[in-house]
Amino acid sequence: MSSSPGSSSTASPRLTIAQAMDRLVRGGLPLRFTAYDGSSAGPPDAALGMDLRTERGLAYLMTAPGDLGMARAYVSGDLDLSGVHPGDPYDALVLLKDNTKFRVPTPSEALLIARSLELSRLRPPPPPPQEHLPRWRRAVEGLRHSMSRDAGVISHHYDVSNRFYEMVLGPSMAYTCALYPTPEATLEEAQAAKFDLVCRKLGLQPGQRLLDVGCGWGTMVRHAAREYGVKALGVTLSLEQAEWGKEAIDREGLGDLAEVRHLDYRDVAETGFDAVSSIGLTEHVGVRNYPTYFAHLRDRLKPGGRLLNHSITRQHNTRQETGAFIDRYVFPDGELIGSGTIITAAQDQGLEVQHCENLRPHYASTLRDWNRNLVDNWDECVAEVGEGTARVWGLYIAGSRVGFERGEVELHQVLATRNHADGRSDFPMRPDW
Repeated sequence: MSSSPGSSSTASPRLTIAQAMDRLVRGGLPLRFTAYDGSSAGPPDAALGMDLRTERGLAYLMTAPGDLGMARAYVSGDLDLSGVHPGDPYDALVLLKDNTKFRVPTPSEALLIARSLELSRLRPPPPPPQEHLPRWRRAVEGLRHSMSRDAGVISHHYDVSNRFYEMVLGPSMAYTCALYPTPEATLEEAQAAKFDLVCRKLGLQPGQRLLDVGCGWGTMVRHAAREYGVKALGVTLSLEQAEWGKEAIDREGLGDLAEVRHLDYRDVAETGFDAVSSIGLTEHVGVRNYPTYFAHLRDRLKPGGRLLNHSITRQHNTRQETGAFIDRYVFPDGELIGSGTIITAAQDQGLEVQHCENLRPHYASTLRDWNRNLVDNWDECVAEVGEGTARVWGLYIAGSRVGFERGEVELHQVLATRNHADGRSDFPMRPDW
């Protein structure tokens, strides 16, 4: 129908994608934002930028708000960051964390944004293949922290590619917080210092027996056998880790002292160990399972034996689920809690806690160096595991570094003893390491 003379018709106002995004951020976007519709927002001279390349990327952002939607768009390549390397997006994450405060739009603004972006026709796209099932759907793999389900989620994270881990972690193949004796120390020096500190805290002596649960690629086992002459057994749920560790033991001629088994720590039947080390396992155990976890490790020790528990912790002791990105892409079923809860659980199982130490700044440095390795080996890493997986790791490592720097997460080593029946701990009057 044509308009009658003298009448006027105006189209409903519409926002571009960039305008809509800018309106959702209090104070405006801190970086240069561009979108596939040709729109842009944010400072034109910004050193860092964000480019929304596809409608699928918009659908990811709009149908899964928060870190999950951003991660899906970024991992799939539908959202790009400029001014940073995908192997180390640290600078962009810091900028966004410090300067991005989302605001709740008014009802009229929300309607305008929804109409402008045609949100009614956006449907959630299939997630990238790197994404694990949500928690509620993992029930098909068994109860949370059952042996079958733990085996599945450990495989999801650790059985990526041994070659990929070699490039990111470096020759030490240590996927836990290092210890930097000086700020200038290399990653390899820091990892060696960490394992040596654990050995000294455990008071290892030639001829003793060590159990290392969640042993990874067997670095602790090999260090203890080579440097301290102990007979060391390591167990891991990752088949690829176990195979790599066995080959490393043979390569170094340590077969008479060191062993790595593909085994759940709960299936270790041997007892009478002089020491037990747990470096990076507690995060996968589940807080509700701490009593049985510490009881099992206690029972592996002989009286007078020592336990060193090294794990990521929170700055509080309130139960809190991990964020969607970490849970779906990095550590499915992972759980963190404060050091107080860990200490309490150990004490409740009859272990005497002798020492506790927070290495939080050291983990920030460790993550920095892992990002550097990923950047230096980016092309080979992408060829090995694909760009999507490499992006997951760059994002996860850089984001974790920010968390440790800001004190949102910490790293505690808790040293405890299984005492003799008469109360003797065989622990020195003062720490001797």
